[in-house]
Amino acid sequence: MSARFVQQLPHRRERVADWFARPGAVTRLTPGAAPLTPRAAAADLAAGETVFAMPVGLSWRARHDPAAFIPGRRFADEVVNAPWRALTGWRHVHELADSRGPGGAGTVVVDRIRARVPAAALHGLFAFRHTTLAGDLAAADRLAGVLGIGAGVGREPGERLPRLTIAVTGASGTVGTALVALLGTAGHEVIRLVRGAAAGPGERRWDPEAPAADLLEGVDALVHLAGAPIAGRFTEAHLAAVRDSRVGPTRRLAEAVAAAGTPVVVSASAVGYYGADRGGEILDEDAAAGPRTEALAGIVADWEDAWAPARAAGARVALLRTGLVLAGGGGLLPPLAGLTRACLGGRLGSGRQWFPWIALDDLVDLYHRAALDPALAGPVNAVAPGGVDNAAFTRTLAEVLRRPVGPPVPAAGPALLLGRRGAAELALADQPAVPARLVSMGHVFRHPGLAGALRHELLRPAPERG
Repeated sequence: MSARFVQQLPHRRERVADWFARPGAVTRLTPGAAPLTPRAAAADLAAGETVFAMPVGLSWRARHDPAAFIPGRRFADEVVNAPWRALTGWRHVHELADSRGPGGAGTVVVDRIRARVPAAALHGLFAFRHTTLAGDLAAADRLAGVLGIGAGVGREPGERLPRLTIAVTGASGTVGTALVALLGTAGHEVIRLVRGAAAGPGERRWDPEAPAADLLEGVDALVHLAGAPIAGRFTEAHLAAVRDSRVGPTRRLAEAVAAAGTPVVVSASAVGYYGADRGGEILDEDAAAGPRTEALAGIVADWEDAWAPARAAGARVALLRTGLVLAGGGGLLPPLAGLTRACLGGRLGSGRQWFPWIALDDLVDLYHRAALDPALAGPVNAVAPGGVDNAAFTRTLAEVLRRPVGPPVPAAGPALLLGRRGAAELALADQPAVPARLVSMGHVFRHPGLAGALRHELLRPAPERG
């Protein structure tokens, strides 16, 4: 089988070629919903291997073909390990060609696939790749515009963004993996702060209980994502783990920021700050915190307050109060999609509770913007403008997956898994958070609508109209 996929981009070929060659490109182009997870990327496009982990301990090893490589114009890879070489014979040739359009120089990207794989199975994959590549380049140009950076001689705005050294905690999680890749393809130097031994120059060991004095040496911005998963049964032990992984380590990082003079901090936070049920109140960033008698609201408020030493030292601290992240490879979406595919995906309780979602790519765009944009400080609601209630989310997911809506889940159902408090503060929480600050700043979301976000992450592109 041979397949050919073509994409037209309004960007210089040299810029597109640079994007493909940078660290993180393989991760950015690999859908979370695919049964492949990048584990090691080839050092360059001319030679070397990229290794993907697969289910049940299998792997996929793609080796670059030096004979096919033409700098800035062509590179190729083929699978070399058993059983996939014999089963599929996969070979992928990437070609970049100059083009001209009304806006000036552009690029035609052609992907040629030769493999014993049904062509229909590749459409979702390449729709994801095309959307991601175009979205990353366009987002960089928009960010340059926000910063007042225009085009230069032979360079587009996004190519002229400042290049920072950015340290990231929680870099191996769903959001952290995508963010590190985005920052890498944008040209930044990324330092992963890891709890274990550092594996190379791109990592530093971080002890959350006692950060090293030189942890943030030479760092322009710190992104803090680490923390124990909030989802789970709200036992005292679980809530203690959630709190202890956030409040204390954050305060010690804030003290390290103050000591090092790190100028920028971008920290995860959560819409749980507002409490479980505000009676339909629209929640912008000026809304009051929820009652500290609620476990999650109290933890999030203390988590945000823990950055006080960094703010007192003059650091710009942005707090991204994040909603429910839609990612094909982790978090809430895969289990919900699995239930929906089995025709068991029904609304929770009344279904009237608000579902403040955000697409993964939009979230990492916000972290990138917050690291560079001096106008972003304090709380920012990291949610999409197209919020919906639980019933509407359930219907839209069923439509994208072409399944009927499942039977409603009684309100008592989530309590069996999460406990009474967990059900009230997570599954049944009604938090109509809106991205008021971002909208007022003219921020552009890649996926402002729910259906488009779900189609992208679940590899279900909209049918072509003919």
